[in-house]
Amino acid sequence: MNKNIKLAVAGAVLALSATAANAGIIIPAGEWTVDLSGNVNAFMSTTRNSGDTAIAGGLARPNNTGTTTANTISTGLLPNFLSVAGSSRQNDLDVTFLISINPGGFSANSASGGSGTEHRQAFMTFGDKSWGSFKIGKDLGIYASDAILNDMTLLGVGSIGGSPLGTTTLGRIGTGFQYADWKQQIAYTTPNMNGFQATVGVTQAWNAWSAANVLYNNGAGGVLSGTSAQRAGAAPAFEGKASYSFSSNDVTGKVWVSGFVQKVRGMADSDNVYSADIGANVNVAGFGLTGYYYSGEGTGTTFLLSDAYSVNGRKRDVDGGYVQATYVLPTKTKIGASWGQSNLDRAGNDTANALVKSNEMWTVGVYHPLTKSVNLVAEYNATESEAQSGATGKARGVSLGGILFF
Repeated sequence: MNKNIKLAVAGAVLALSATAANAGIIIPAGEWTVDLSGNVNAFMSTTRNSGDTAIAGGLARPNNTGTTTANTISTGLLPNFLSVAGSSRQNDLDVTFLISINPGGFSANSASGGSGTEHRQAFMTFGDKSWGSFKIGKDLGIYASDAILNDMTLLGVGSIGGSPLGTTTLGRIGTGFQYADWKQQIAYTTPNMNGFQATVGVTQAWNAWSAANVLYNNGAGGVLSGTSAQRAGAAPAFEGKASYSFSSNDVTGKVWVSGFVQKVRGMADSDNVYSADIGANVNVAGFGLTGYYYSGEGTGTTFLLSDAYSVNGRKRDVDGGYVQATYVLPTKTKIGASWGQSNLDRAGNDTANALVKSNEMWTVGVYHPLTKSVNLVAEYNATESEAQSGATGKARGVSLGGILFF
């Protein structure tokens, strides 16, 4: 992957650091420097699904008809996007903003042409390199953000998973890490201190919800049911992360930890839910190795607080992780293989039913920089879901396509 694409992913796409270079179209505008950046991507995927039992929360999705084949042309894990960013130095402060528009491309609706639009980012920052910066607005969550940034399927497809995100595929979300998601937040990031950096913040609380028609108690003691039964969080969530980046000769790498905690009302277990993770990435002589692990209580699987509670309101334990190995060939083509799994335990009065127990995925990918802006991608993804009852579903998919950054 060339330098421009790395900057575009780390800066313009996910904007984890408001001071990151966006590597887009730079326009001087008085006191401001405006940066237009974005990406366009599309992939053709053929997926063979097998299994005869629907698994609630399963990412390999049998439809009770045995083996089927699905063909799609869609965006991958990253949405198409157009970002407008600006930076200025005012009153001894670095001031920035970023707003993104994300046209989707994952739908079978012929009338709409298979399109939907999201607005994943709208935030401002202010600070100084001597003491750090504050971020206010909507951006990628803090917890588990490094897990998705280091996932090689970020430039590809990964698990299609019935497109529960609505406009994109899943990559490795739910098969090795929980989704950091896009959240309203107020966060503080320290200056970079010889490779060490930390971020702490309050973020919008998520609802506890169900993909499995489970029952949830509401705060007034009543009962809600249905595929989107929800219980609002009692207070803002708290998230944080710390990382250390290092470089020595030809060896570079990063080690990080992060965490998430939130209170949920109206459950038998109505105290805090939490997750924490640890990960590391090392690169040397073209080889890259990533390892990641997370564990939590009451934070659910795939999406935060999804299927996090039993029918009688008890917190379910979760854990998972992934390992990934890549190598950059002399042609600059990046090849890689990864494996990951996310697990959800039973709790309270749960029985052996169709609720998901684990989602697992193997991925083999080839990512070739055709130009400094265009990457061609080929992926093979094998996803398997297991229910608490022991039933399984499988999805085997091949994806071909490309992604352009500017």
